[in-house]
Parts: sequence; C-alpha cells; structure tokens
Amino acid sequence: MLLPRVPAATRELDWIFAITFIAYLFSSFGNGANDVANAYATSVAARTLTMLQVGFLSICTEFFGAVALGKRVTDTIKNGIINIERFDGSPGALMLAMGCAEIGSASWLMFATSQGMPVSTTQTIVGALIGVGFAAQSAITWEWTDGSVSQIAASWAIAPLISACFSALVFATVKYSVLERKDSFKWAMRLIPIYFGFTAGILALFITIEAPTSDFDALGAGTVAGIILGCFFGVIIICYVFFVPFFERKLIKKDTRLRIWHIPLGPLLRKENPPLYFPGKGDEYVTNYYADAYGNTRGGEPANGTTSGIDSQDSSLRDAEKGRDTSAFDDHLREDEPGVLPTKGKSALESAAETDAMKARRTNYKSPYDRWIVPVQDLSFVNPKKLWNWFKFLLLRGVTMDVVTHDSALLHAIHARANRYDVRVEHLWTYCQVISAMLMSIAHGSNDIANALGPISAVYSTWQEGAVATENDTPIWLIIIGALMLGLGFWFFGYHIVRALGNKITQMSPTRGFSIELGAAITVLMASRLGLPVSTTQCLTGAAVGVALMNYDLGAVNWRQIAFIFMGWVLTLPCAGLISGLLCLMALNAPSF
Repeated sequence: MLLPRVPAATRELDWIFAITFIAYLFSSFGNGANDVANAYATSVAARTLTMLQVGFLSICTEFFGAVALGKRVTDTIKNGIINIERFDGSPGALMLAMGCAEIGSASWLMFATSQGMPVSTTQTIVGALIGVGFAAQSAITWEWTDGSVSQIAASWAIAPLISACFSALVFATVKYSVLERKDSFKWAMRLIPIYFGFTAGILALFITIEAPTSDFDALGAGTVAGIILGCFFGVIIICYVFFVPFFERKLIKKDTRLRIWHIPLGPLLRKENPPLYFPGKGDEYVTNYYADAYGNTRGGEPANGTTSGIDSQDSSLRDAEKGRDTSAFDDHLREDEPGVLPTKGKSALESAAETDAMKARRTNYKSPYDRWIVPVQDLSFVNPKKLWNWFKFLLLRGVTMDVVTHDSALLHAIHARANRYDVRVEHLWTYCQVISAMLMSIAHGSNDIANALGPISAVYSTWQEGAVATENDTPIWLIIIGALMLGLGFWFFGYHIVRALGNKITQMSPTRGFSIELGAAITVLMASRLGLPVSTTQCLTGAAVGVALMNYDLGAVNWRQIAFIFMGWVLTLPCAGLISGLLCLMALNAPSF
C-alpha cells in the first residue's frame, strides 16, 4: 500500500499517525473482543452454535456490517462530540488529541475485557473524546443536537428499554403461540415457516435501508415494501419445500444421520431411504439445549402442558394427554438417572444442588490446556509435536473454551426458576437464532466500527491534508483493517465476555436467544439508520432482562450480574476519559509543543 505524499505542515508528525494506527488496531481488537460477543453470546449459551463456529461466522458478518454499512455513524463520532474548531491552525494538536483518544479507548477496552466486564465501546470512545476535549480546552457539545453527548447519553438509557420491549414482545409471541400450548411441537411445525419469513423480512428491511447503493427515497415506500414482502413470502415457501421435510425426518423419524447440508434434498427426505450424501455419525438426533458442557441439566421444570419431546413422540404425546409429567430430555437420560437434576417439588436452591454424579461427568470435557499442553509438557521445547500443540493452543484457545458452564449454586437456582420447553421446539428455533445472531453482528459492525475508526480517520485526514480535516471520506483500507480486527478480537479474546453474558444473566435457550438477538438487532439498526451511536452491550443486556422477565419471576434474572455490568458502564466514561485526558494534557504541555 502506497501512502500519500504528506504536506510539510504534518510531515514531521508521522510518528503520531503511526502510534494512533497501532492504537487503532488494539481498539478494533478490543471492540471485537468485548462487543462482538454480544451478538453471539446467547447462541453459544443456548448451545445453538459452538465458539469455533461463531469465530468463523463473526469474521464474515462483522466485516460485511463494517465495510458495507458502517460509514454513516463514523461522522457522528468524528465530528459531533467535541468542537473541532478549537484546533484550527494546529493540525498537530488535533492529531495528538485524537491519538490520545484512541489510546485511551484501546487501553480501557483491553483491561475491561480481560476482567470479563462487558462495557459499552460507544461509551468508551465518547468518554475518551470528552477527556481530550477537557485537556485541549475544546468546547464539548452537551446541548441536545445531532451527535451531542446529551443525545448519545440519552440513547444509553432509552436503547436498553426499547430493546427489552422489542425482545419481550418477540418472545411473548413465541411463548403463547407455541411454547406453552398443549401440543407445542405440532404448533411449532405449523408456525416455524412464518418465523423464518419474519426474520428474513426484518433482515431485508434493514439491508434495503442501510445499503450504500440503495436510496430509500428513490426506491419509494412501495418498492421497499415489495422487497420485504417478497423476502417474507419467498422464505416461507422455501421453508415449506426444503426445511419442513428436513424437520420431519430429523425430529419425527429421528434420523440421527441427518445434517444441515441435507436440507437441499427437500421433498426427497420424505422417502423411506433418501439419498443422504456425507451422512452424519452419532446417536443423538437433537441436542439438549438446557445442558452444560458436561451434560448436566439444571434448568427449571417443564412448562405446563408441554412435553420434553426427545422421548418417542407417540409416548410423549400419550403422556401429555394423561396429564403426566414427561421431563426426560433424551432416550438415555432421565430425571431419575445421573446427570439430570430432579426439580419436581423442590425449591430452587435444592434443585440447584450439585450431585456426585454430576461432578463425575466433568471428565467428559477437557480444557484447551489439558487437551493440548498437558500431553506434551514433558517434551523438549524443540520437539515438533510440542511446538505444533502450542501453536494449536495459542490459535484455538479462545474458541475452544467452555463458556456455557457456571459452577455457582446461586446461578443454578436462577436457572431453576425458568421454564424448560420441548427441546424439539427449541431446535426449530436454532435456525432462526443463527439468522438473528448474524443480523445482530451485522448491526454491530455497521454501528460500532465508528468507535475505533473515528479518531484514526480524523488523524489520517489531517496528516494527509496538512491542515485540520475531519470532513473527508474515511479510506476504505482503514475500514477493512478495522473490520478484520473486530473478528480477530472475538476469536482470541471474546470468550471472556461470552462467559459473562448468556447463561450468567438468565437461563438461555434457542427461543430466548432468538428473541434477545432479534430485539437488540432491531434497536441497533434503527439507531444506525438515525446516525445515533448506541451500545450493543446495553441493547443486548436490556433484551436479555426483557426476555427473562417473561418468566414473570424476578428471581429468574441474575441481578448481581446486571449490577456488575452496570458498574462497568458507570466506570467506563470516567476511566476512558481520565486515561486519554491525562495523556493529552501531558503531551500538549510537553516542551516540544
């Protein structure tokens, strides 16, 4: 990559650009580690996706969201927080201030992530900019105008509430139309195509509005409505043709060989012996989404009128008709056997107690260290096998950690207050959950790339022009580098935040995760359309609380974890501002300036 010819006024300030660029890499990395986890935490917690799958998926979705949709909000961060006119005639001072803001943001994000503290990356960069604003004696936009601190701060309170309402509404439709009906699996099979279509319609709506090549006013409301309805009904038809036969064979005929790549077979799956290419192995036809990494289940009681669904379908339905409690989760694992904790007639704390049989099952999972390092720890450091295992450990540790299991009696008691639903029904919603998680990730990339990109963009523009310049277009190569760092941040460091979110707030399942992710994604994308930076952390946290409260039990929410997350929000603004402000104050008053 060839750098531009730099004017004499900023030629000697290459070092500021270089340091800011390095800070930009760390800021993007920390942004990805802390905030990308928001998009996929519930999917991992609900066992819909593994950390490794999310690692690859997040790189793609974050890149698309940042590169295709992320430019609009950058202008708000870059120009709307502090008064840039204060730096007129002093391009070096502006570069230094923005560089300090980038360093302050990166430092706080990396520290908070290492402590497992989900913080707002939006709040971090705003605090950093306020800090350098004070240090440079630049006017800060407090009044209620576009891009002002007041407007952004208001979004921190409003966005979680809106997100909670959206998510609770989505989950309420699933809960009362499917989950808590007497024959929930039958109703799920009837309605899942509609939820597929609804999710696709939401995705089409925001892609149509947000895509840089589209002009909403030029297209017209009628054309946009046609695109959305076309996607809605088109996906419903695709679901009936291809997905419904797949679900029938997988969940009713219990074909354990079936995998997602068999969906294109469609109607052929209704045959007695369909031509299955690359058949899967194993004897599990559906996952127990309420189990932890060791196979232990500590969720609450099955919802009234529902069956667990992983038993033989006919016997489950007969038991439901007789009013019996069928709470087994698979053909080999029942409540009177080791591994599943009985909940009938017990208090939440009694139900959360860990049995000796549960502890014994922990040997089924190996940590990355035990998996790769322990077997070669006695070998020489020049041994190829030891070097190879260390390479795999360093590369894959972040995406192979157990982030689902939490050995806490209090947390187990909270999980025991949430209803368990038919795992066959939960399986149907895993596909919608993946789509909603991708939508949330795209929303994050479009909204939060500005948090790292704003300062470096201002520094680069000023360095290139030789004068204060913050209105120039952001170079695409800067966006691409930041987008890649978002995904890599999650890959190596995001497990800290996935562990802190998800099951640590409430009991997760695919239907709950779908509702949380879709509600939060709608909120974030609406804010991105308005050019208003919002916190995806706060949106997702609000959404999780909204869905958890649909249990109609305050005890189903881990309020201690909510308080811990809230503490991070409170500390973020002053800490990021203090770091960047002190750095800027010392640099501006150094003898060379």
